[in-house]
Order: sequence, then structure tokens, then C-alpha cells
Amino acid sequence: MINDTLKSTEVRMGKSIEALRHEQAKIRTGRAHPSLLEHVHVDYYGSSVPLNQVSNITIEDARTLNVSPWEKSMVGPVEKAILTSDLGLNPATSGQIIRIPLPPLTEERRRELGKVVHNEGENTKIAIRNIRRDANQQLKELLKGKEISEDEERRAETQIQDLTDRFVAQVDVIVAEKEKELLEI
Repeated sequence: MINDTLKSTEVRMGKSIEALRHEQAKIRTGRAHPSLLEHVHVDYYGSSVPLNQVSNITIEDARTLNVSPWEKSMVGPVEKAILTSDLGLNPATSGQIIRIPLPPLTEERRRELGKVVHNEGENTKIAIRNIRRDANQQLKELLKGKEISEDEERRAETQIQDLTDRFVAQVDVIVAEKEKELLEI
């Protein structure tokens, strides 16, 4: 039972780290990357679908993305979706290809993005600590139900704290790498 709690705790904390990495990938660092457009949705025959399901997204050069809709009729809606997204990008259409030049990041914008990265890291740490709290609560319930001894509970709590420390350290590393990447010119 303790092993089940430890395993589920580790899996949940791992998912928090993956979610952080996924969010960090969306933050642009001055280089073109298809994941920038991952959360952009397009109106496709009355339903909202992710951009990568109606078009092909490629990298033209370090500062330009190419979006090629699979249907000619989708060029307008795709361009509109990119324009209205929160990314602040200005797509340029030429025929059936939409080119998205990425403007260079200013120092002020880099610092703002650094704050966003830091906040996401803090939110992930909070999530990891909440998972720790849930696991400790499960251990207390096992102890209350006399399914484990107090010594086993203390050992398991120590193991959960070690897991928490390890995952929080991973968050710090991920955030530091992203902040360093943002500040590079």
C-alpha cells in the first residue's frame, strides 16, 4: 500500500514536470519553433481545431515559420487565427503559404517572459507540494485504519519528502535553463 502511494505520487509529480516543459516550449526565445503555434485554434467548418490539424507548420529559417493549410479555403481562417492569437505575430500570405516572421525580442520583452517562466515554475512547485500533501494524507488514513505502523508512516513520509525535493530541484533547473535561454541574444 505504501508502495502504491509512492508510485502514484512519483507519477503525478512527473506529470507536473512534463506540463511545465510543455508550457515552457510555448514561450518563444527568439527562434522559430512549430510549438509556438500549438495552442492556436482555427475555425474549421464550425468547430475549433488546433492549427496543426488543418495545416503543416515548418521552419523556413531561424526567425520565420511557414504554415501551409491543406485546403485553399483555409488560408484566410488560418491567417486570422494567427493574427488574433495572443502571440503578437503578423502573418504574411503569399499564395497558399503563410509566412510568419518572428520579430527579435527586446530586452524588456525578454524580462517579461522571464517573469512568466518564473511564475510557471512557482505554480509547478505548488502543484508538487499539493501532491505531497495528498500523499501524506493517504498515509495518515492508512495509519488511522491501522494498515501501517507509525514507523512505516514516518519512513514513507521521508521518502515522499525526498521525491518532492527531487522534483522541486528539477523545476528549478528547467526554469533556470529557460531564463538563461531567454536572456541570450
